[in-house]
Amino acid sequence: MSEQEGRNQTSDAKEDTPPLPKGWEKRMSRKTGEPYYYNVYSHESQWRRPTEPALPNMSSASSSSSSSTSRNEQVKCSHILVKHKNSRRPSSWKEAVITRSKEDALHLIQAYRDEISSGKAEFRTLASKYSDCSSAKNGGDLGYFKRGQMQKPFEEAAFALTLGELSQPVETESGIHIILRTG
Repeated sequence: MSEQEGRNQTSDAKEDTPPLPKGWEKRMSRKTGEPYYYNVYSHESQWRRPTEPALPNMSSASSSSSSSTSRNEQVKCSHILVKHKNSRRPSSWKEAVITRSKEDALHLIQAYRDEISSGKAEFRTLASKYSDCSSAKNGGDLGYFKRGQMQKPFEEAAFALTLGELSQPVETESGIHIILRTG
């Protein structure tokens, strides 16, 4: 093996898994500690391991599920997440161990939604105080994202919203959310 070939190998090769297709890098999420895959050409990221090479000036849609779109449709959303004891990671920036039931989480998220809808509270304020997501420090702002970047129920709800619309409670592996489309 040449020195150049050795430099081109990814950490995947060291783990006895096939190397990533050309144009992809494996990176670690600072937020979750889990690996994600970065397209060096489009600068897009995805959670699913790619199976096809990344092509210059092409989207990563060909390497993700058929539900992903090749167009560059994106939305900007904020959310409030309430985790429960059966969430994927039942801990947050404000609670080391979350013990509430799923029913209690749903009750809380519905109460937050009611406060926002009635005008008694602002979304950003409630997100900053009560969201179990680290995006709370930004008022729940997740920025722009494309299809294939979020958990499926979250994605479907977010892309169905109109600008300024607040979702009904949305359940994912992470917990229960309300989503506000902001862009």
